Amino acid sequence: MATLLRKIGLIRLHNRDTEDPKHHHNHRGGGGGQQSASLRGKGGAKSGGHKPQQQQHPSGGAGDASPGPGKGKGKRAAELAQRDKPPQPAAGAAGAASGGGPRERAAGARAGPGPAAAAAAAAAGGSLVPAARQQHCTQVRSRRLMKELQDIARLSDRFISVELVDESLFDWNVKLHQVDKDSVLWQDMKETNTEFILLNLTFPDNFPFSPPFMRVLSPRLENGYVLDGGAICMELLTPRGWSSAYTVEAVMRQFAASLVKGQGRICRKAGKSKKSFSRKEAEATFKSLVKTHEKYGWVTPPVSDG
Repeated sequence: MATLLRKIGLIRLHNRDTEDPKHHHNHRGGGGGQQSASLRGKGGAKSGGHKPQQQQHPSGGAGDASPGPGKGKGKRAAELAQRDKPPQPAAGAAGAASGGGPRERAAGARAGPGPAAAAAAAAAGGSLVPAARQQHCTQVRSRRLMKELQDIARLSDRFISVELVDESLFDWNVKLHQVDKDSVLWQDMKETNTEFILLNLTFPDNFPFSPPFMRVLSPRLENGYVLDGGAICMELLTPRGWSSAYTVEAVMRQFAASLVKGQGRICRKAGKSKKSFSRKEAEATFKSLVKTHEKYGWVTPPVSDG
């Protein structure tokens, strides 16, 4: 009788374990777990294939169906860390910035610079930027000079005429055909059969934002703000006095006026009249006079002088 009661008690215990998952979840112990599993196997066979629930381990072991408390906190911390992590630079920039070993530098070189590195190189004046700027300046200079040539060709009074030196658009020989007919210089031109005053203008790369270099070629002049080598003392021809709005025609008219105002004359001295002006001497003289005027300023003649 006692044996029968013990068997009945075991069967009830088995039924309670299989019907109450909470009781099974809180059940501890290795041996008891194995015995419960075997009993559930027998009970499942009797009940017609009822699937037992998977055992839950608080420690988050290999048999867990859902993460335990420790694993959930670790996963959440990993997500927060990944979200707050700063963006990584491109492979090329990272390899160059980190200064790693040969393999890292080689990998960075193969990947090439990232967008941020390319933008930084462009801002710092990379190799491509000066080339593009040079090309743009050349286009601006060419368009401006072509327009200047067309405007000079349409002048009705034939005040000046232009010839290109060696077919270069950026190197002009300009003939000044007229000065004030009441001036002494005009009388000298008539007496010496001088049809024009010949000047040379060379235009820098950043023209019209910088002035051309202008000098007298012939005849050899005295006074009139014409100096050694044919250099011309005019503030308008310096970076300080230049404006991109000035045209070649306007510059030549200003020069013609300064010749008359400065009492310019054609040199007739036997020893000097045949000596031609030199570009090298003109450049040195112009550089010197610009330095002098930057130090002491430019003197503007009174209005009564013309």
